[in-house]
Order: sequence, then C-alpha cells, then structure tokens
Amino acid sequence: MSRPVLTVGTAVTCRGQAWTVAGVEGSMTSGARIWLARQEAEDGLAVFGLTELLGDPSFALAGGPPRLRVPQMGLLSTVSEDEQWRAFAVERHVREVETGQPTPGGEDPVRPQYDPDSTTLAQREQAKADELALQGWVGVSRATVRRWRGRYRADGVWGLVKKKGCGSTRLDRADPQLLEALRALLPEEALRSRSRGWKTRMRREVRWWLDDKHGEQAVAVPPKSTFNKLIDAVEESLGLQGTVAQRRARVSRPTPPFKPTLALRPGELVMMDSTPMDVLVVLDDGVAGRLELTTAVDVTTRSLWGVLRPAGSKLTDVAVLLAQMMTPMVMRPGWDASLSMAASVVPHEQLMGMDERLKDAAARPVIVPETVVVDQGKVFVSPATRAACESLGISLQPVPPANGPAKGHVERPFGSINSLFCQWLAGFTGSNVSERGSKVEKEPLRTVAEIQALWDEFVVHWHHRPHSGLRHPLMPKKALTPNQMWAALLPVAGYVPVPLAADDYVELLPVRWQPITDAGIRFDYRTYDDACLNDHRGQDSGVASEKGRWEVHYNPYDPVRIWVRLPEGFREVAWIHATSVALPFTHHVWEHICKVVERTGSREEHEAELALALDRFLRKAAGKEKLSAAERRVVAKSHASGAVPVPQGGLDVLDVPAPSFGLAGFYAVPDVDDETVPDEDEGDDAFDLSDDELETGRSAGGSFICNDTDPEMNDPWLP
Repeated sequence: MSRPVLTVGTAVTCRGQAWTVAGVEGSMTSGARIWLARQEAEDGLAVFGLTELLGDPSFALAGGPPRLRVPQMGLLSTVSEDEQWRAFAVERHVREVETGQPTPGGEDPVRPQYDPDSTTLAQREQAKADELALQGWVGVSRATVRRWRGRYRADGVWGLVKKKGCGSTRLDRADPQLLEALRALLPEEALRSRSRGWKTRMRREVRWWLDDKHGEQAVAVPPKSTFNKLIDAVEESLGLQGTVAQRRARVSRPTPPFKPTLALRPGELVMMDSTPMDVLVVLDDGVAGRLELTTAVDVTTRSLWGVLRPAGSKLTDVAVLLAQMMTPMVMRPGWDASLSMAASVVPHEQLMGMDERLKDAAARPVIVPETVVVDQGKVFVSPATRAACESLGISLQPVPPANGPAKGHVERPFGSINSLFCQWLAGFTGSNVSERGSKVEKEPLRTVAEIQALWDEFVVHWHHRPHSGLRHPLMPKKALTPNQMWAALLPVAGYVPVPLAADDYVELLPVRWQPITDAGIRFDYRTYDDACLNDHRGQDSGVASEKGRWEVHYNPYDPVRIWVRLPEGFREVAWIHATSVALPFTHHVWEHICKVVERTGSREEHEAELALALDRFLRKAAGKEKLSAAERRVVAKSHASGAVPVPQGGLDVLDVPAPSFGLAGFYAVPDVDDETVPDEDEGDDAFDLSDDELETGRSAGGSFICNDTDPEMNDPWLP
C-alpha cells in the first residue's frame, strides 16, 4: 500500500478545524506552500509552508492512519519484556485495522477483510476482534479494538500497555461542583492559619457555599464517610496535608517553577533571622531561661554570624551582626592554632598587607554586605534598621509576610545549629514540646558567658566544615567549606577592608528626634545636658521632615549617655544624674524602676527620685541582698546583656575581645513611634518559671565543641 499524499481535494484536520487542500504552490526545492480552505466557511482560506504544516502536532489526514510516532522506550522500560512485546503486537493489529497493513509502508497484499477500499472501519474492527478471539485472546471485542485505536492515537505504543491501578480516581468520580467548593475553602483556611477542626465543620461550610452559589439543595453533599475521604484526596492534591504550619508554608510560597538564588560575590546577598535557642541557661542568681539567637548567613560562602541575647531581639542585634561581618574575629586564649586565619586556606599574608586587623584573626570570612534579606519582624523592618543599613550603603530587602522559603538559606542553619551545637549541651529542650525531657531544668545548666564562649568557638568551627551547597566549577563533586569558598572567590571579588570608627558604631545605634531645650534633651524620664549644646538650645536643626528636631542616638544598654549630631559631628552628652548612680545599668533596670516609683512631684523632682531609687536598687543587687522574683528577673536580664561601652575615638579590634563580646553593648531598641519598644510585661514569659525552677545550679567550667563533618547527619529541619 502506498503512503498517503497531499493532493488538491484531500481532507485534513489542523488546529481543531476541518480543511480541504485547495492548492499546492512551489516545489520541494523552492519551498512548497499548501493552501487550505475551511470546510465550514466558504471564505475561510489559509496558507502554510509544507514544513510548518507537517510539523504541527494537530495536523492529520481526515480519516487516515495515525501519525507515525517513535515508541516511548523510556516509559516502556518500566514494564516487563512480555508486556512490551504485547504492546507492539497490539500496535500491528491497530495499524492493520486502520490502513490494511500491519507495518507502515508494507508491500504485502492486503487481506480482504481489512481492505479500506471495500470495507468500513466498523467491519474491520469486528473482523479483528473475531480473529484475535480465534487466536486465544481473552476478552477482546469490537469495543476493545476501538479503545485500542483511541489510546494509540493519544499516547502511541505506551497507551497500549496494560496499567494496573490506573482506573478512575476518587477525584474523577466526584461532582465537579463539590470539588470546586473544596478547592476554594481549603486554601482559604490554610491562608488564615486556622486550627484544624473536625471534618463535620468543613462539611457544613461546603453545604453553605454550594447553597449560596447554586441554590439551596441544588448540589447534593455525599455522606460523611465519602465526604471525609474526598477531603483527604483534595488536600493531598493541593499539598495541604500535614500540620497547620506545614499547610501555611505551602500555601504562602510563590507559584513554581522556582529559580535558585544566585550570588557570585561574598556579601552580595546576606539573609538574617532570629529564633529562641533550644537550650536553657542560667542567667543570674539561679534564674533559668532561653536566649534568643539572631543569625546572618552569606549566601555565596554560607558564612555564619550570630548574636546571643535574652529573649527579644533588639535593633542593635542587627547592628552587631553588621559590625561582625565587617570586623575580624580575634583568636581567643585556649583555641587551637588550626582555627587561626594564618593556618587556613585563606591567603593570609596577602590580606595582611591590606588589613593589619587580620594579624591575630580567627579563620572566618570578613565581608561587606551589599543586600540584606529579612522577614517582616518589627526589629528588621523598622526605620532605625533601614537608617543603619543606608548609612553603610546596604540595601534592605524584606520578604513577603509568612514566607519562610524566601529566606531558606538562613532558616536551614537553625536545624544544623540544633544538631551540631545545642543538642550536645545540658538543658537542650528540643525543637518542640513533644521532644522536651521532663527534667531539663534540673540538668547542670551553663551560664550565659559559658554559652557565649562555646558559641564563638563553634562559629569558627562552622567555617571549617564542608557544606553540600558549596561547589567549585572545577571540582563539582567536592563540597567546600565556607573558608575554602571565600579563598576561591577572593582573587575574583577582591577584598576591601572597611574599618569602623567610633562614629560608625554610633550610626548603628537606634535614633530618636528630640528638641534641644534650655534643660537639655529629655526622653524616657531622663534629661541629658552638656556645654556643647549651648549654641543650639531652642534652635532649629534644619531637618524640615522632623520639624526642626535634632538627631539623637542612644544605647538602651548604656543609658547614662547619648550622642547628638551637631553641625560639627557627633557629640556625647551625659545624663545629668549619672554621678548619682554608682553602678552601670541597662534599660531593663530603668524600666523596672519607672514602674515601681510613683510620681509625686514635678518632672525634675520625679527624675531625681528615679535616680536615687535606681542607685539603691543597684547597690542592693550588688550587695547580694534578698530580691523578689521580679527583681531577680530584672537583674538577670540586665547582667545577661553584657553591656560594653561604645569606644571613644577609633576602635582597635586587636586590643578588645572578639566582636561577639567587644560589640555586645551596641544594642538598639526600636523607636517608640515604631511600636518596637516592648510593653511592660513583654519578654517576661521566657523567665516566668516556678520557684523550684529558679533554684537550678550553675555548671562547671570547661569547653565542648561538636565537630561533625558529615552533612548527612543533620536532622531534617521542618519549616
């Protein structure tokens, strides 16, 4: 039998419409063009190039054989050899029914019962069914042959393979209107983050939804058992099965396909986040509580920085992280020499020629962040944080609300920190309540200083540990460490030292806009005054957007002084009652004093009373006198802050401890106008323990560092 050809008058189908070949123009050498006339419209005419027409998947000869297709050998390899031979045999039978020849272009004589010129398609289907029945094929009828033809046209040889368990699914049998209601209501519940309720509630909501849209009782709701199974099937198809947190994460993520985050330079993209550390520590006088860990991760090198503080991240945690990234970490006494930058793969001698601060530095990358990705937490998106980033030329990029996957590079390390660091410490609480031991508070808990020392050493070990996400183009099978990746990128990206002066640290502190009056600068029941303000009292600052008020930076963990930006630069201004207070204090203590001391006179008298009450409280705490539970919490949080004064003049990082300590005092809290100052009772929950829990003992000294180099040992980290 000859192959079918295109001639004038041939009926074809293309793009879902029926056409008739109206003319053939040109030749194969010059490029033939085919003119098609639409059968349903007299004025419908189209012209196609021959290659374009034959390459269109929808083109076929009307009533002709199916298009020749290459067998899907990849799919066929998944079934047994017997099933493959059966599918090829069925293909030959189908072709014989449609063309008269079992193989394309066959030259054998056509059998009379399958001759397309003398028999109908229905007769050929029945003849094939009778023939196969005589050959011993079981359950083959004319309808079976017709189904074979349809499957072969749709899926080729793969459509002729018997597939077990591929019947209609529950979703295929369900009412489409019922499925529409479930697919509209279930994602809405996940987005609202509602607690999982009984399925009977969802059944009633579906009933109400259908009545509102289609009329009362217009669509029937199946019985409970069928409906419950249908909910499970719809949830699985939408990816909404699992816990409420997992459902919320799936619904909030953007629509696939996802593109990988690409960063080619150290510091090009840095991500920040904070979370409570899953370890109980002894704060002070036996008060036990959890610290908050604020971390930053450089996407290019997977470098890690972190700040440990009492519960409740402050703006200065962001400032400290920015300073840590740009400041080398000095080696500590007792650390192994292999942790130093001089003993690492980093070209230490070349870098020393540009930055003398690296002389005694630990092996940890020093970068200047370009873009910082944060979530929608008030600490990260407040104007003070934006101002601090702008002052250093850093772009701040918040992610959409409730979208953890958008900053997965900083979310995932929390799981690694738990498996490599936290779980080896006494007082490990587990990542959720179901994993927490019953006597965690009775374990020999460590102090904040001990945890901080262990954390600083662990961070250096982190940069010596291979990371599966770091690969070199010339060594794609070898996982690199953050230090190795930084060393590989230094020749390309370069290194520019950015030493921070005293004014730079002041810029990172939170800012308020206050007027300079005859009494000085007043806020938070404190008055600051100095002779440097004399020429500016009652004067306009020239900043129209702030109504002429002056820019004031303050450190809540060192409230005895502030810094005012005057025309000649920053000037330090002391609290007028600083000499009345013998010991240093933090905003925790000041807030407590403001709550317990009642105002009985003028503002000046009240401020003097607060200063005297503050001094008495500090002396009482230093003298180890008996304190109430609330006072012990205040003192514990104040001591845990570890305030360090802002350096005077230039900062020589080689003469101070590591940045995690040397910058520990540079905290900041959000501006009052930004609603970031904690409420009176905020932050006490982490320390609201029973009297038995308050009497935990301190741990002995010592050092323990987990150095796990096997990435596969990390427990999976759920969102």
